[in-house]
Amino acid sequence: MFAAERRQLILEMVRANGAVSLRELARVVQTSEVTVRRDVRALEAEGLLDRRHGGAVLPGGFTRESGFPQKSHLATAEKTAIADLAAGFVEEGEAIVVGAGTTTQELARRLARIPGLTVVTNSLLVAQALAHANRVEVVMTGGTLRGSNYALVGSGAEQSLQGLRVSKAFLSGSGLTAERGLSTSNMLSASVDRALVQAASEVVVLADHTKLGTDTMFQTVPTDLITRLVTDEPPGHDDRAATELQALADQGVQIAVAGAGASGGDPVPARQQQRRDVPLPSPRRGQAPGGGPGLRSAATVLGDPTSGPAERARVADLRRR
Repeated sequence: MFAAERRQLILEMVRANGAVSLRELARVVQTSEVTVRRDVRALEAEGLLDRRHGGAVLPGGFTRESGFPQKSHLATAEKTAIADLAAGFVEEGEAIVVGAGTTTQELARRLARIPGLTVVTNSLLVAQALAHANRVEVVMTGGTLRGSNYALVGSGAEQSLQGLRVSKAFLSGSGLTAERGLSTSNMLSASVDRALVQAASEVVVLADHTKLGTDTMFQTVPTDLITRLVTDEPPGHDDRAATELQALADQGVQIAVAGAGASGGDPVPARQQQRRDVPLPSPRRGQAPGGGPGLRSAATVLGDPTSGPAERARVADLRRR
């Protein structure tokens, strides 16, 4: 395929979908991501599209939000891998909130297998994915339907979340940076996401590598409120995403990186995913820094009637020394 033909096809894909990842473009035009990146630069120079981190969008895409049909075709393999891994952080019997988005929809499909869950959501797509899960209770917020992403927004949604308390919130967005945290392009969506965050003890952000380093209009979750980020492995040439991950880890965000397997078929169990945690948590309540459940002081051992004679004698001998 000649360069002119490639670029015309790339432009048609971006116009049809609103935004397309470099990986998907390379697959369709059957060439390398390096070549596609060069084509995208040339098209941007002509003002026909805008480059974004890991992909291309229509001109002016910074302030616009793609609709569900467009988003559902972006980074599908990455979203599958992220959802597989994120489901491993949910335990039986938990109460959680799940925000709107195509990645959280993928997560919901996996949550259907976890018994005893209570899932609060403002997303019709998340609720639909859990509709036939007999062992999962689904609670929907009120609000006004926003058709572009099938989410309930507005004051009704926010008021229905007042007084709610759950263990974790799972959210996605349009962009994620270490400086501002998670952001989105729509004010109403951002406001509901902030209400979801206030209801949770921990906040887990689901974002593929194309969103790392991207900043959009409305902040939803500042970095200091993000407990964990679940993402996919950035390409080796993507220094920007790697730098952003390190910056997030430096600010205390725990990073879990999933290997992006092929999409379709049965999801890969979370334990089989490539996972890299960069945890920087503060000590748990009631636990001294550096301590753990397996460490006991000498005083505890000597005063513990369950400690054996040999153990008490060994500690006493150490004290005499």
